[in-house]
Amino acid sequence: MKKRIVILGSTGSIGVQTLEVVREFQDEFDVVGLTAGRNSELLAAQIREFQPRFFDSLAHVESMMLGATRVDATELVQRDDVDFVMHAMSGTAGLPLSEAALSAGKTVGLANKESIVMAGPLLNRIAAEAGGSIVPVDSEPSAIWQCMLGEMDTPSKYYLTASGGAFRDREWPTLSDVSPEEALHHPNWAMGPKITVDCATLMNKAFEVIETSVLFNAGIDEIEVLLHRESVAHAMVRFADGSVKAQMGNPDMRQPIMFAMFHPERRMLDSGSEFDPLSMGNLTFEPLEAGRFPCFDLAIHHAQAGGTYPAVLAGADDAAVQLFLNGDIGFTDILRLMEQVLEKHRPDRELSVGTAIEAARWAARETIALANR
Repeated sequence: MKKRIVILGSTGSIGVQTLEVVREFQDEFDVVGLTAGRNSELLAAQIREFQPRFFDSLAHVESMMLGATRVDATELVQRDDVDFVMHAMSGTAGLPLSEAALSAGKTVGLANKESIVMAGPLLNRIAAEAGGSIVPVDSEPSAIWQCMLGEMDTPSKYYLTASGGAFRDREWPTLSDVSPEEALHHPNWAMGPKITVDCATLMNKAFEVIETSVLFNAGIDEIEVLLHRESVAHAMVRFADGSVKAQMGNPDMRQPIMFAMFHPERRMLDSGSEFDPLSMGNLTFEPLEAGRFPCFDLAIHHAQAGGTYPAVLAGADDAAVQLFLNGDIGFTDILRLMEQVLEKHRPDRELSVGTAIEAARWAARETIALANR
């Protein structure tokens, strides 16, 4: 039987690549629904090609002409005729949909790391109670998942690798006047604008530390980030006997996407490329020095504080990155604004999905207000 899927964020980078997989393996997938933001032209083209029965969009789309019915995304991910939800949205707005899908017992391929950052333990509990499951699509947590398969023992150490992003060879104080175009020039990966800027600040890696901690029940102090310029070893785990397993591959998001979609099988696209160790040359690993990426240090500190601090972190980062991309603030202002918002935050005693969402929304509003002063 075909796997019946919904793709949240189908016009973004992960969504588009997910549909590349569907296009090549169309006999194995039935696209029940697509959701998108404001890219109505691309969404309309996707609806025409993949013929989902349902869609949702922030933009106006003529549903009658496309032969699909518009429904709210929350209702869509909870439908009985949906087996798998690829959550490819970016940003804090993805958390309610993660909750909705998991509470309906769905398997969620999760690329929306903000959901885990904001309320990961709660989502784990919801999934366990409803029979849902989270499978990581982020390349690094996916790599850890792949390293753990078949192992009986819990690792003693988790290593996440980071390319260092667009400004890995520059000091933070020199970055005040860099442009969004420069920040979006990632040395290895092709991704959406928000996550690419997060790679340049290394906020993306801080979020992956939190994600790894939640998904694999690991202490943050058990997770180490290494600078790895080649982006070939995506993650590694060390076991009690001292041995280390690494998951290696080309910097191509389609591999973790396909692993989540086909698990426990492995497949490869005709247009994919096999990893060739002989063509890689030397692989390098460097320690992540404290102070080199101050956004990362700030995020890890507040992640350890717990409560609603991670949600505030995610909300402030969401807003600050968008302000930077719009040309309203400088690159280093991302850190300044997050510091100010986190300092003003008074954490809620009871963490729930609702309080996490409200904390993130408060943080976004506060970030914008501070930027406009």
